[in-house]
Amino acid sequence: MIGSCLLSAPVLARDSLGVFGQWGAFRDPQVPRCYAIAQAEGSASAAGFATVSHWPDRQVRGQVHIRLSRAIAGQDGARLVVSGERFQLAGQGRDVFAADRQMDARIVAAMRSAGSMTVSGRDRQGRLFTDRYVLAGAATAIDAATVGCARSG
Repeated sequence: MIGSCLLSAPVLARDSLGVFGQWGAFRDPQVPRCYAIAQAEGSASAAGFATVSHWPDRQVRGQVHIRLSRAIAGQDGARLVVSGERFQLAGQGRDVFAADRQMDARIVAAMRSAGSMTVSGRDRQGRLFTDRYVLAGAATAIDAATVGCARSG
């Protein structure tokens, strides 16, 4: 699954920091930023992906961003569930984010010990959809991204 993720736009022309289970870690020295990324399960043409990013110049660490497999209706956001813990993500279109840095930290902490996570929302036709992620390798990929940006600073 990570193989098709390697061909997606966010990963092109980046430095690979490694592939860990279903997750990859990359560094983009031009921005600069480092991130862990995984593609949602399934092979839809508009596949979703999840990232945990570090932006050293902005002093941002562990920012959670999810590109949904479908655009959501209005600005309703989506619900993320990790290990039974629920998070309401904000956003519109196909992009959703944690509400603040504290929520980012709570999500990343939950991801480190969980086996999977799901993100659900309603698409523009009102249909409920769910994107699923395997979290095997997520903690190691997040750590590799953290180290990758620490070394570039």
